[in-house]
Amino acid sequence: MTTFTIRPLDPLKDAELLHGWVTHPKAGFWMMQDAGLEDVERAYLEIADDEHHHAFLGLHDGEPVFLMERYDPAHRELAGLYEPEPGDVGMHFLVAPTDTPVHGFSRAVITAVMAHLFEDPGTRRVVVEPDVRNTAVHALNEAVGFVPEREVRKPEKTALLSFCTRERFERAVRA
Repeated sequence: MTTFTIRPLDPLKDAELLHGWVTHPKAGFWMMQDAGLEDVERAYLEIADDEHHHAFLGLHDGEPVFLMERYDPAHRELAGLYEPEPGDVGMHFLVAPTDTPVHGFSRAVITAVMAHLFEDPGTRRVVVEPDVRNTAVHALNEAVGFVPEREVRKPEKTALLSFCTRERFERAVRA
């Protein structure tokens, strides 16, 4: 089994690394394709200053391999688009682009992200809002227990609002 460590993102020290990830053609749904290094620094400095949004780097054998964001959907991303419940946590994740993909790696990443979020006893369910066209992430979400609820219109995209409870996640990873 692949193991990961997760650490808080340092917006200035990690900006160059992130810039390569978020502007890579495989990260099109991250919507930062045309971002410059300063844009990435600014975006993650804003997250670092936001009490309702946090960014983390996931490492495998000490090497950064994914980006994870945790946010309060009552205050960010989904504010006003659904009725949040106590214990809802919003999540984004991005696996680093690679020329040598490893089968099952992205699934291992999302499993680690979800396990990390559910380590907090206050987390009752995880909420995601990927682009409706992002079929690859929909399959990964389903694999860890997410259930789509409905499409929601956001300024930048039409998103598939989906939820995963702790129980659904635990059942999915046991299967």
